[in-house]
Amino acid sequence: MKFVAAGSVLGLGVTGCGGGGAGGDTESVELPEGEVEGSVAMCAQTDTSGDFQAMLEAFMDENPGVEAEHVDLGNDTDTARTQMVQRMEGQSTQCDLFQMDVTWVSEFAAQGWLMDQTDLVDSLSDHLLESTVESASYDGSYWGTPHYTDASLIYYRPDEVPEPETWQQLYEDAAAGEDTQYLYQASPYEGLTVNFLELLHSAGGDVLDDDGEVVIDSEETREVLEFMREGLETDAVPRSTLTWIEDDSRLAFEGGDGGYQRNWPFAYALLNEADQSGEFDVAPLPGWEEEGTGTGILGGRNLAISSNSENPEAAAALIEFATSEEWQQTMASDYSRAPVRGSTYEDPEVLEAMPFAPELREAVENAASRPATPMYPQVSRAIYDNVYDAISGDTDVESAVEQMASQIEDAQDAF
Repeated sequence: MKFVAAGSVLGLGVTGCGGGGAGGDTESVELPEGEVEGSVAMCAQTDTSGDFQAMLEAFMDENPGVEAEHVDLGNDTDTARTQMVQRMEGQSTQCDLFQMDVTWVSEFAAQGWLMDQTDLVDSLSDHLLESTVESASYDGSYWGTPHYTDASLIYYRPDEVPEPETWQQLYEDAAAGEDTQYLYQASPYEGLTVNFLELLHSAGGDVLDDDGEVVIDSEETREVLEFMREGLETDAVPRSTLTWIEDDSRLAFEGGDGGYQRNWPFAYALLNEADQSGEFDVAPLPGWEEEGTGTGILGGRNLAISSNSENPEAAAALIEFATSEEWQQTMASDYSRAPVRGSTYEDPEVLEAMPFAPELREAVENAASRPATPMYPQVSRAIYDNVYDAISGDTDVESAVEQMASQIEDAQDAF
């Protein structure tokens, strides 16, 4: 199919703060009229599963006037982000599209490094899950379009523990013994930030309010930290969790430890490959107490157009292709990527390849975005350092909350 839509690429100057400000010297992008041509480069992490190249080849088959390439920026997120920053600081035109972590959009937009995609997103949003669209929002505009998403799930052994209904019930059942413990990621890194925020949002708390003011110094924060700390003290959570990232908890669960595990959807296929098929079930995150709804934290990647792009029309056409019904189905069925189109979760081929698709969709729809701030790396570090100190017993909860809030305020003030 050719990608044809009403619209054009229009210039729009917007002022802001930071290195040029959100939208400074950028353009507002719509879907292109007619066929597109020329070259387009998507800068992203290493294509470990092969889906990036497959997408570009399928896009070129449908648009023979375009030459599309993947520019490899390294095999880990920190390296990829550094490479993107260096290119934008050097005003490089190499990258037309960035495939970026959902937490980077605010930072790049605030620096004036991205084109405004509000019109493009508005034309596609009827088909996209609302939570994924909001992950590309900053300062009242959209600076990216969701490509694929992610939300965590609870893996549990039905022979050992019941399906979790609330976090309180999960921790109570997990404390029964080593075979029932709750395994998650509590090493001081981004994963701990996400685990903490999942509980905080479920309990009704937040980091920043709608005006960007720091509101993490709250009773909800204190309650969640006490809860996490008691989980370690009662052995509902093994002490080794304090050193774990995602693969550590997955391997422990795969080896027969624990009754519950919190992890991303990638663990599903790996557990089945490790002869765990039929030994575990999958559930969305539980709610906070009986009246609550479980709230995950959204992961995934967004496609953002560089403000230095020399072919934003082709970049916009590639974004439309990446979010099309056909490619979203292929991405989910063949590469286990969580789709951003709601209808894809009901596709028979997707349900066969990802039997937990209904639970995953529920998790994505109920997920919240991480704080939309250009200073997100500093905000996250303030969270995971102080959460770790509180739950490990290195400091008391009150001190951790006060320190966390102070460090986040300092980060916000530095922008």
